[in-house]
Amino acid sequence: QVQLVESGGGLVQAGGSLRLSCAASGRTFSRYVVGWFRQAPGKEREFVASINWSTGTTLYADSVKGRFTLTRDNAKNTVDLQMNTLKPEDTAVYYCNVRDRFGSMWNADWGQGTQVTVSS
Repeated sequence: QVQLVESGGGLVQAGGSLRLSCAASGRTFSRYVVGWFRQAPGKEREFVASINWSTGTTLYADSVKGRFTLTRDNAKNTVDLQMNTLKPEDTAVYYCNVRDRFGSMWNADWGQGTQVTVSS
């Protein structure tokens, strides 16, 4: 089973940028879709973006489309989420997760996530 570690969160002013990274250990991402999710205080976890590692196909939530970009690094076996033009409503704990590229269920285990705080 692939183990995931998120990193790169922090505090940034509105309009600023952050880059999050999701690293895998145990196996490569080659057979997976890698997704980023976020959970703000008092709200349910929501989908942010995903990338099919083998095809490179990406999908973004409407709320982040045009501002966030996913990239994959084959050498490092990481998936990065570049977040630009951040807004206070982007404040949340961000998590990465995986699902089989032919499946629909995300891994039941969630990591600790990484905190992103955007000040106004």
